[in-house]
This record gives sequence, structure tokens and C-alpha cells, in this order.
Amino acid sequence: MLELVRAGGWPMIPLLLLSAIALAIIVERFWSLRRKVVLPPGLGGEVRAWAGRGKLDPAHVDSLRKNSPLGALLAAALDVRHRPREEIRERVEDVGRHLVHRMERFLNTLGTIAAAGPLLGLFGTVVGMIQMFLVIGDQGIGDANQLASGIGKALVCTATGMIVAIPALAFHRYFRGRIAAYIVDMEHEAFQLMDAMDPRAVAAQRVAPAAPPVRTSVE
Repeated sequence: MLELVRAGGWPMIPLLLLSAIALAIIVERFWSLRRKVVLPPGLGGEVRAWAGRGKLDPAHVDSLRKNSPLGALLAAALDVRHRPREEIRERVEDVGRHLVHRMERFLNTLGTIAAAGPLLGLFGTVVGMIQMFLVIGDQGIGDANQLASGIGKALVCTATGMIVAIPALAFHRYFRGRIAAYIVDMEHEAFQLMDAMDPRAVAAQRVAPAAPPVRTSVE
């Protein structure tokens, strides 16, 4: 492996740096985008129960906002719970955009690495080929085996660039898809909370008549 790195020359240095950065981003995003961190289980039902009991003091809402991205979205709906439903929806959508931006942290960098890796690899190969042909121009072709070996060493950079870019691109797409799925679930929880806070729904639930008794015998 060390011989291949040396064969690639100095263009291998930025490629190795990009690979280290991509690996760090992938590990960090896996840790930060765990489902239990973004959408704690049972949180939506707990907040709807708070809203149903009317226990929505500012301390509860502030602690909810700091709990998780889902908590921040539900807290945004609770902040404007006395306004019309359309205004609550607009606030939820606005906060949701900010949460998406926060969850997509470092993903632009990962996408840039995926795009720049092959280009850097190709650049390293071109540099190696230029150096080799300059030597040929000064000293002649010489041994064909040495010429083939030089071409192979020059192509090391291209292969390294692809090795860096392919996983970076795959994980970039994967994290984008995971975030999109989280947003759908978070919006569903927010709309369920809006339904629970709807005065008409609450009033209808309070005055709903009891179900008629089941007749067990034929008159």
C-alpha cells in the first residue's frame, strides 16, 4: 500500500486528506442521525397528552425544544397554538426547513468530496503522464517494461480518486434519503399535534355521546 502511495506522487496527499475527511463526516452523521436522537420514541404521544391536559407551561415547551429535532418542531407548533391552523402550519414548515438545514450539516462537503475525488485522481494521473513523457523526450523510450510500469503508477491516482469518491457519493445519497424520511415522520407528528390542539376536535371529543349498550337478547 505504501508503495502505491509513493507511486502516485504528491497528488496522493490531497486524496488521502479527502478520504480522512469523508470518513470523519460519515461517522459523525451516523452518530448524529440516529433515529432515537432525531425522533425519540413516544415523544409525539407524550406531547399530545400534555396538550390534551392543558399542561403547556413555558418550561415544558423550552425543555421540549432542546430535546431533539422532533421536539423543536413540536415546540414551534405549541408556541403559536392559539393562532389559526394555517399560521401554525406555516410556522411548522418554516422551522422544518431550518431543521433540514441543520441535519444536512457537512453533507455538502461530502458531496463535494464525491465530485472532486475523481477530478483530483485524474489530475494526478495527468501530472504523472506529463513527467513520464518529459523523461521520454529527454532520454528516449528505453525499456518498454519500464514504460508500462510508469503508466501503471500514474494511473494509481485515478484509482484512488474513484475509491474516495464512490463511498462518499453513496453515503451522501443515503443520508439525504434518511433525512427526507425523518422529515416526513416529523411532519406527521406535528400534524397530529395540530389536530389534538384543534378546539373543534377537543370540544367534539368532550361532548361525544356514550356508545349505546349492546343488546344481548332478542325482544
